Amino acid sequence: MSGGRTKPRTMPRLLPRLRTLRRDRKAATIIEFAIVAAPFIALILATLQTSIIFFAQQALETTAEQTARQLVTGEAQQSKLGKDDFHAEACRHLLPIMSCADLMVDVQHTDSFSSVDTAAPVLHYDSHGNIDNNWQFDPGTPNDIIVMRVMYRLPVVGGPLGFNLANAGSGKRLLIATSVFQPEPYLS
Repeated sequence: MSGGRTKPRTMPRLLPRLRTLRRDRKAATIIEFAIVAAPFIALILATLQTSIIFFAQQALETTAEQTARQLVTGEAQQSKLGKDDFHAEACRHLLPIMSCADLMVDVQHTDSFSSVDTAAPVLHYDSHGNIDNNWQFDPGTPNDIIVMRVMYRLPVVGGPLGFNLANAGSGKRLLIATSVFQPEPYLS
């Protein structure tokens, strides 16, 4: 101890232990799985969420097709279905797992195919976060072009690593099925 620095006593004992740990492969699989597990689970959750959205979109397309049939044949126009009755008819075609409260139906008519607007609507929210758009129900006459949009706010779950498919606020995704058609001739 003459003026020099002394080595800590723990260093000689630590080096053999580090060499032993480097050669030990017993826990390698667990450590590798721990490294890969988070991205793997995130990928599985993202795949499931995307699959649910595609399934719900297809179900909404089917609902729109079945509901539009009443407008195409003139049944809704001849029986003077109102906005609420037509909405209830659309709800009847929804899958049981889908809520009628999140379904929106907008029916408009126009005179030509070139003036049809199929863009996604801009949603307006009230102070409680509920959509307060005033959807139309104007099924027109046999000579008109009908534009029917059936929209559904699907609850989605944000995944790990920032994966989130919500696009309509409050953790929901807006799905839209649009049908553009001219009704069959019927007696108005």
